[in-house]
Amino acid sequence: MNIAVVGTGYVGLVSGACFAEMGIDVTCMDVDQKKIDNLQKVIIPIYEPGLSDLVQKNFVARRLHFTSSLPECLDNVEVIFLAVGTPQDKDGRADLSYILEVATEIGRNMNKYLLVANKSTVPVGTALKVEAVIKQELENRNLSIDFDVASNPEFLKEGSAIKDFMSPDRVIVGTNSERAREIMARLYRPFLLNNFRVINMDIPSAEMTKYAANAMLATRISFMNDIANLCASVGADVHMVRKGIGTDSRIGSKFLYPGVGYGGSCFPKDIKALIHTARDHGHRMRILEAVEEVNDLQKEILFNKLMIHFNNNIQGLKIAVWGLAFKPETDDIREAPSLVLINLIKKAGGIVTAYDPVAMDECRRQNIEVIYTKDMYEACIDASAVMIVTEWKEFRVPSWAALKRLMKEPVVFDGRNIYDRKELADHGFVHYWI
Repeated sequence: MNIAVVGTGYVGLVSGACFAEMGIDVTCMDVDQKKIDNLQKVIIPIYEPGLSDLVQKNFVARRLHFTSSLPECLDNVEVIFLAVGTPQDKDGRADLSYILEVATEIGRNMNKYLLVANKSTVPVGTALKVEAVIKQELENRNLSIDFDVASNPEFLKEGSAIKDFMSPDRVIVGTNSERAREIMARLYRPFLLNNFRVINMDIPSAEMTKYAANAMLATRISFMNDIANLCASVGADVHMVRKGIGTDSRIGSKFLYPGVGYGGSCFPKDIKALIHTARDHGHRMRILEAVEEVNDLQKEILFNKLMIHFNNNIQGLKIAVWGLAFKPETDDIREAPSLVLINLIKKAGGIVTAYDPVAMDECRRQNIEVIYTKDMYEACIDASAVMIVTEWKEFRVPSWAALKRLMKEPVVFDGRNIYDRKELADHGFVHYWI
């Protein structure tokens, strides 16, 4: 079976490499010629554990190909996955321009039946727009060619994307034709050995499922952060509260860890898009509006604790920041809480020294102006405080004795609640947590 994946970003490249690993012939296409040239040298544009090895293995085996020309591969494939970006536009809605550009090119160049399957996160109704664009282009060519459009949303977590793709909880397939459903079943059949479920549904329901899933997870995060802040006011221990509710089988323990707010490429964008979709249909997502508000405020919480500790004056103080990526095992800094924190510290006159195991190059590329250091300890030299923003494993067991020698003041702002309060107190540190 031959397929094409349009877009070699996070979703597209992971999907293409994993399909190829299952023996499917995959052509990944991107309009960025430099990116394609690099991929043909197995230079990967993103950080994702295991992805480089998987791409190299399947590229060498000639199951994975890269091109910047969509027309040249259309005649050889049965399925085209759309995995292009859907960034926020100025008012927070999902920008579908890239999706519709690809649909236009497909309609202008297809010569046989194709199944166009959308993996990009898009609002309900996008499949109908894609279908209309392709139909219009075929009419402009005076052609009548059968095709189908399907929704096949991704549920990949950055840092464990390959495992998520190869052994998913479920695969959602939204189709309106039996032919498309059979093709998708054949495509995913190699994965069935892992005993996951393929859930077939109509296209609008599949499009909504992706947003609903992310909205629920974001809601749990903001709910727990709100509870954590209330715990601080009333003297309760949020760790105990989390354990107490997480053992309830109706609730479960996942996504109940308080912290400095969610970030990344999915949750912030998808929450905004779903809120706007509702407004466009005369409905308000009141819970999600609150989720977004809580998250925006949560990204400032470490800064507020910092200012209280230093009596609202950090002018000239060096503040170390551990972790820049929005989560561990990725170099993604989109909507990262660290960026909000850094901006607030700099505006207040503080000096930021920062370390992250993989995200510093991305920060430099995006002109995030801080003092970058070679390791976590160098960041703390003469620092008046260290702030843990991303819970990388190497931050979990630092040498407190070494840090106390290096730092100007032994103060820790633990944005991920990874340290034991008694241990820090025993080493003479002031410890703030969520």
